Amino acid sequence: MSVKFANNAHSTLASGISTSATSITVASGQGARFPSLTGSEFFYATLIDTSNNLEIVKVTARSTDVLTATRAQESTSARAFSSGDRIELRVTAQGLADHIDLDNVVADNSITAAKLNISGNGTSGQAVLTDGDGSFSYGAAGGGLQSQQVFTSSGTYTKPSGITKIKVIVTGGGAGGGSGSGSNNPGGGGGAGGTAIEVIDVSSLSSTVAVTVGSGGSGGSANGGQTGISGGTSSFGSYCSATGGTGGYYAAASAQEDKGDGGVGSGGDINIHGGRGEEHGAHSAQDQSGGGHGGASIWGGGGRVANSWTGSNSSSGEAYGSGGGGGIHTDKAGSSGAGGIVVVEEYK
Repeated sequence: MSVKFANNAHSTLASGISTSATSITVASGQGARFPSLTGSEFFYATLIDTSNNLEIVKVTARSTDVLTATRAQESTSARAFSSGDRIELRVTAQGLADHIDLDNVVADNSITAAKLNISGNGTSGQAVLTDGDGSFSYGAAGGGLQSQQVFTSSGTYTKPSGITKIKVIVTGGGAGGGSGSGSNNPGGGGGAGGTAIEVIDVSSLSSTVAVTVGSGGSGGSANGGQTGISGGTSSFGSYCSATGGTGGYYAAASAQEDKGDGGVGSGGDINIHGGRGEEHGAHSAQDQSGGGHGGASIWGGGGRVANSWTGSNSSSGEAYGSGGGGGIHTDKAGSSGAGGIVVVEEYK
């Protein structure tokens, strides 16, 4: 059983029909506008008189311009129609229902392998896939993010079942900012950790993978002008890694190249250089600015800088892997960088 459709199929009646007639003759040569039918094929047509009274009929055969029809379909009543009244192939509710075969597929609120003509029952986790020729079979379910694991400290990644690919994002630790020295020598901001991003086929993984998360470096200690400590390296086994940023330096009043450099990702499909810390400005007793901002990582900005001659000190890195701010020029310590992070996104 198959319902047929045709675009803009319409005609007029060549002769009138009674309420019991089952043969409908359309205008000469216009029967070809309607679908040809074989076997159990059919289509629905709508008869319309000059007063716009309607009747839906089910056409089960067509011979040139003569249609064989079952009358009074879809809650319409059989009516007498005159020569010249219209007949049109319209989309009807029952036509759509027959087209998607509701009776055979979902009338009982279930879709089974038998209804889709698939052999067997498949295995747990498989999906029903089209084979491109109108048939179906079982296969692996498609992609999409299923879950993620976030490491903010070192640990072990265990390969889960049912996952085909993972995307690993590895960011090294942020470095500490340099400390201030004396009245005119603030510290530069610490550099941010680099980042590596890699997509890995799970079939290449061992059952567990060592995850290392680089720690944030401490800021240079107060009183004497000290370089900040570099951030630690983060890694996902031997697949990819990212070094931490380098510590910010303190500077003499005449020097400004005191910023810490960003770390570098390696082994990833994408390798990103961490943001450099900010260098301090040239300072004097009249200049009220302080140390440099910490470098930004891909996760966000670094520690702020204190910008008042007598104000509070700088802050630690705020986002994963970002650098700490440099100390102001009154022997203040630099601030610590933020620890790195490893994120594993799991896909089917």
